[in-house]
Amino acid sequence: MSSTMITVLRDKEIRHRMLVTLGMLFCYRVGFIVPLPGVNIQEFTRQQEVGGDFGGIFNLMSMLTGAQLTKATLFSLGVMPYISASIIFSLLTKMVPSLERLAKEGAAGQRKINHYTRLATIPICLLQSFFVIFGVLRSEQGQQLLYPGVQQWFGLYVLVVMVALTAGTLFIMWLGEQIQEHGIGNGISLIIMAGIVSDLPAALRPTLVSSSQAGTGTQTYQTLLLFVGAWIVAVVAVVFITKAQRRIPIQQNKQTRGRRVYGGQRHFLPIKVNFAGVMPIIFASALLVVPSLIGGFVGWNWLRDAFQYQRGFWFVASYVALIFFFSFFWASLMLQPAEIANNLKEHGAFVPGLRPGKDTAEFLEQTMVRITLAGAAFLAIVAIFPTLVGGQFKGLSPTLIFFMSGTSILIVVGVALDTVEKVNSMLIMRNYDGFMKEGATGPSAGWGRQAR
Repeated sequence: MSSTMITVLRDKEIRHRMLVTLGMLFCYRVGFIVPLPGVNIQEFTRQQEVGGDFGGIFNLMSMLTGAQLTKATLFSLGVMPYISASIIFSLLTKMVPSLERLAKEGAAGQRKINHYTRLATIPICLLQSFFVIFGVLRSEQGQQLLYPGVQQWFGLYVLVVMVALTAGTLFIMWLGEQIQEHGIGNGISLIIMAGIVSDLPAALRPTLVSSSQAGTGTQTYQTLLLFVGAWIVAVVAVVFITKAQRRIPIQQNKQTRGRRVYGGQRHFLPIKVNFAGVMPIIFASALLVVPSLIGGFVGWNWLRDAFQYQRGFWFVASYVALIFFFSFFWASLMLQPAEIANNLKEHGAFVPGLRPGKDTAEFLEQTMVRITLAGAAFLAIVAIFPTLVGGQFKGLSPTLIFFMSGTSILIVVGVALDTVEKVNSMLIMRNYDGFMKEGATGPSAGWGRQAR
């Protein structure tokens, strides 16, 4: 590990890419310091500390949009509008024939789909910003956050804030593209991970402050150590399931041309256990906000209480059911056994012991169902883990407990693994370039000159 780190730091190109990545992430965090125009930050901070209805409304809006609206800054919407557009086009690519043909064109088609995704991000940003402004700032509690002069020009103020939030999201998209092109890659993913990890210091502060009080320090530290141990176990399990895959053997047909025999190689078709990733949890969380929102709007307190976030039997049961449903839904869209079987047949490949075509498709479908069932069960356990163990960690911040659940731990671990693979691939390319450069001055170079 130490030799690898030294090699990474010594390499000029990799060091430059890392510095570019850190610089872009720093610019991303600076955007959370710039407040929205017309918002009284002192009053906003006081409302957040007091809580109450205003804090609940803001938290609800944050769950709906997947952003960080409690900060009331230029980058409050974050990159989630772009993620929403990407998810929409991922689904449309499998449903719309024209987009499906475009995706099969290779790099050129993918560039066009990315262009459409960026264009779709703009109306999503405008819609979410409009929803936030009229759902929060126009309420009685929300008007207390605005300066008195702003309320006289509220219509113009709405337009300015909508443009500002949209521009912030577009700038974050540009930062992600710069990291993807000039950094170590995974630009949008690294930005999302940075936003998640940046909330940890604020979540740890109340726990550390309470631990310094007389008589509660030892107990709080023991609870914190127990939490760290549970978090390590959860990370190991997530890494294991994320890397786990079912490798289906694929045999290539042999072709005889003259005295030579071509083909006959043995390959593997890998299918990840957690193929859907974090998508089922995102879809399930978004849908389960709706019953609570309807109950609060209509006045049905029983419905609102039954579907409070991570509370109650009905919420947990519905959460698990939706995760299983969306896991199979996503896998059925992205993994199509009949299409895979036809592609294998056209390229002269087959699964040993099975006939190409229908038998292969049935085998792949059965395998996909079993693997998806295991992946959905894993996602359900990770999603409801804070509910199961939340009572064991009394005194810890809810934000700190929810950090080890659902989207947070899956995104952080997944992005970390992808980043390590990117750096390893750069190191492999560096060693390959070095070998070629040495070969150019070695005996092979002389052989090449003699041949010429």
